[in-house]
Amino acid sequence: MAGYRGGGSASGAGGGGGGGASSASAFATRVLLLLTLLPMALAAFAFALQWRGGMRDPAGAAWPAETQRFPGMENSPLGSSSSSSGGGGGGGSYFAVTSSQSSSAAADCAEILGRSAASSSHGGISLYRGWGFDSDAGLTPKICITGSTSAGLHQILPWLYYHKVIGVSHFFLFVEGEAAKPAVTSVLESIRGVKIIYRTKELKEKQDRSRIWNETWLAGFFYKPCNYELFVKQSLNMEMAIIMARDAGMDWIIHLDTDELIHPAGAREYSLRRLLLDVPDNVDMVIFPNYESSIERDDIKDPFTEVSMFKKNYDHLPKDTYFGLYKEATRGNPNYFLTYGNGKSAARVQEHLRPNGAHRWHNYMKTPNEIKLEEAAILHYTYTKFSDLTSRRDRCGCKPTKEDVKRCFILEFDRLAFIIASTATEEEMRNWFREHVLWNDKDTNLKLLRKGAIIRGLKESGVFTTAVTSAKAHAKFKSSNTDLKNKESIHPNITQGDHLQATVRKILEMVDAQEEAMPPMSPPGFLHQTVETALS
Repeated sequence: MAGYRGGGSASGAGGGGGGGASSASAFATRVLLLLTLLPMALAAFAFALQWRGGMRDPAGAAWPAETQRFPGMENSPLGSSSSSSGGGGGGGSYFAVTSSQSSSAAADCAEILGRSAASSSHGGISLYRGWGFDSDAGLTPKICITGSTSAGLHQILPWLYYHKVIGVSHFFLFVEGEAAKPAVTSVLESIRGVKIIYRTKELKEKQDRSRIWNETWLAGFFYKPCNYELFVKQSLNMEMAIIMARDAGMDWIIHLDTDELIHPAGAREYSLRRLLLDVPDNVDMVIFPNYESSIERDDIKDPFTEVSMFKKNYDHLPKDTYFGLYKEATRGNPNYFLTYGNGKSAARVQEHLRPNGAHRWHNYMKTPNEIKLEEAAILHYTYTKFSDLTSRRDRCGCKPTKEDVKRCFILEFDRLAFIIASTATEEEMRNWFREHVLWNDKDTNLKLLRKGAIIRGLKESGVFTTAVTSAKAHAKFKSSNTDLKNKESIHPNITQGDHLQATVRKILEMVDAQEEAMPPMSPPGFLHQTVETALS
């Protein structure tokens, strides 16, 4: 027993010693665990404070706030997309650049989209990222634009932004040349509502099977080079765009070039959607007369924000004013406008719709009911840069002779410009450009401004810049310039009868649609006046 007890005591003593060692081990484990968790808890607490704005991030403070990217990222797709998302505020970036994009694409995108408010004051425009354009996706009517372009991002992006702001939701762009390069298309395809169609072999083969080739309305333009070939190509692209518009549930479709902006004057607000919403239900097509840019400098780089003067269309002028100032307005050029004067049009998307050339639409089963508006217009920025002379020359392989240019160009001024660009020295070209395109005679400009043949103020009143920059706050834009004010004040709470009467006042005339394709046409000349006088 004694031995047993002794053994038990020894065992108990040993157990007590073992228990002390176990307690010490457990304590050490707890201390180690505490030392491990405490830094993690402090780090989490610091992160929470920083996230809520309670602490400054020393890493962020070490880098300039306006850059927020590391050296070498300026040519990186990742860096470009980071800067894009950083400046957008709420919502996702419309111009998020994927990692597969080339470095040149990122550089182009950063250069265009990164313009600051300071650059805007010097004629540039601040293009904001992360705009919620699709917040109005449920509004009607749904409008789409289709066009064929070979322009670069510097021209296409501002054009897209502007028309999204005034209510266009979808774009069907047929691209070639510069516009078809990956550096351009990777950016355009990241914009919601933009569909890019490449001119592939498959597309050409499909268009070669179009029913248009078996019809007569476009036959006069077949198998001719340069502008005629472009005109046919535009018509074939428009035919495909009609199907895309119908599949996308669009209500209206407009064919527009990337050197043209829609000016929806006459609506209750500066909105193309509002303008077309007020069009009577029985109208199939709306014609927008075009205004032509009148440049005052030969060093313009950004036409949309630098051009401030436009020559009004014949349809928007009293006849005595138009013909009374015809000599001063033409200044020795072949016509009142340098290029076309028959405007562009919007058509309701409906069964049997077809193109009728680049300027009009038609219907296989009926004659469309057309109207022409007395205030809304297309702003055509044509020959705004000296390089426009050489670019036209480089796109056409015709001989620079008076006879050969007739089979290449539809309009007379384009023919003259091609000959000059192909045969003259650069100094002679610049002198010709200043004499025929530049509006630098202040006395003549003032005379035409006072008579209303020319309007000034599209730039100053912010038709382009203000319309775009105000979209982030979804503010309504109304021009303060007297030349751009609505001739009739239309209030949102008008009665149905007043609404119909106001709509009638905005319609300039009902138009008889023609069967054959309408080419780009010059405005009326003195011969037109003589014929009208004889008929009256």
